[in-house]
Amino acid sequence: MAYVTGGDPTLARTVDVVLALSEAGVDFIEIGIPFSDPLADGIANQLGAQRALSAGATVPKLLKTVSEIRKKLELPIILYSYLNPLFQYGFQKFERDAAIAGADGLLLLDLPPEETLVSDNQEKLLHRIRLVAPTTPEERVKQIVSRASGFVYYVSREGVTGEQRELSRTIGDHVAMIRRATDLPVAVGFGISNAEQARQVAVQADAVIVGSAIVRRIGEFSHDRQLPHRIQEFVRPLVEAVKSVPR
Repeated sequence: MAYVTGGDPTLARTVDVVLALSEAGVDFIEIGIPFSDPLADGIANQLGAQRALSAGATVPKLLKTVSEIRKKLELPIILYSYLNPLFQYGFQKFERDAAIAGADGLLLLDLPPEETLVSDNQEKLLHRIRLVAPTTPEERVKQIVSRASGFVYYVSREGVTGEQRELSRTIGDHVAMIRRATDLPVAVGFGISNAEQARQVAVQADAVIVGSAIVRRIGEFSHDRQLPHRIQEFVRPLVEAVKSVPR
């Protein structure tokens, strides 16, 4: 799964970059809703959000962009957000409009597992992707995954998003613990930034998530006419490394 910030560097370029990621072979796309105070994100994603907001990205405009992407791609689209933008938009309205636009799932960074955007007796139009951290006790893991659908996102290390030189040595143990609690696929993200790291994680998990390394390059090449190609060149070796691992 490849992550990009919606509207970075512009909404139109987001469409181009996502199409390039699809051509590079990614299996699903995570699109971040830009927010002015992204506390769980490192500098690369913070700057991506700033660029998107400065370019005029809003939730309604981003959902329109998702609908444009959906017309051209069948890949699953996961929306990543903090609560504040959705609170302003209206939770139920957002879920309905996002589903109409073509989104498949929603990952909320600061939604406690005990809470939900809609009541339990209302139809949920988007998969609820839930986060598990390295510090999450096993009993709480069971509680979190019981309210998840689609897949479980394992945060491979403590702290904020960002590229890392070395991966945590506990990824395999934590993925195994999550698998004891659910049959949902387990995707691993935070800190994965090159092909060898992606391959190592693919051996241990069902999916590999790369975000900050992509967003940083979007910032570097934001004024380059070849931006989509630049991103595709970077991502393709990571995809090949992941898919070289026997399933």
